[in-house]
Amino acid sequence: MFTGIVRALGSVKSLRNNGGGCVLEVDLGALDAGSVHPGDSIAVNGACLTVGELRGGAAGAACAVFEVSPETLARCLIGQWAPGEPLNLEPALTLQTPLGGHLVCGHIDGAGTLLERRPAAHCTHMRFAAPRALGRLIAAKGSIAVDGVSLTSNQVSDHPGETRFEVMLVPHTLAATTLGGLQPGARVHLEADPLARYAQRLMERGGDQAVGG
Repeated sequence: MFTGIVRALGSVKSLRNNGGGCVLEVDLGALDAGSVHPGDSIAVNGACLTVGELRGGAAGAACAVFEVSPETLARCLIGQWAPGEPLNLEPALTLQTPLGGHLVCGHIDGAGTLLERRPAAHCTHMRFAAPRALGRLIAAKGSIAVDGVSLTSNQVSDHPGETRFEVMLVPHTLAATTLGGLQPGARVHLEADPLARYAQRLMERGGDQAVGG
């Protein structure tokens, strides 16, 4: 589990095919490499990946190697990344981690597109489009993770084939995450609030009365 609070900016060092999946090597940037071990989970632009091994990088900076499964590739944008692309990094939370954002699983629901960004007083508004199936899980004043960043969805509206939602980013979030560099047309990972997934499932099973029935 994660909180959607980015701890460091990293970057793609290399990406190569591995059968149906791929091997992703990530420069951990300012992330404390001494606290990262093989087998640990790290949210990489919101996708929960398992550290396979650690390697020395440029000037001794640590790099983590992840084996990405075909299922993850099918749901994420990882296969489209190129060396040098900046990444949001967050280690898995512990019982001592402040829950400054919201509970994030690292299970990407789908990809969205930035439609518009516009400045406002002391913040930046961004409007995204999400697939309509995912849009059912997005609510006004609810939580959503965009490339692993915990945000509050403000205005939400449904359109043919898509749902549009707007978020407001403060200067710190723009500076501390990759979202500051997004321009209209950029594709992002989206993860709805996990509670919305369960609520949707219960609605689908609305006729069932008994637990386990």
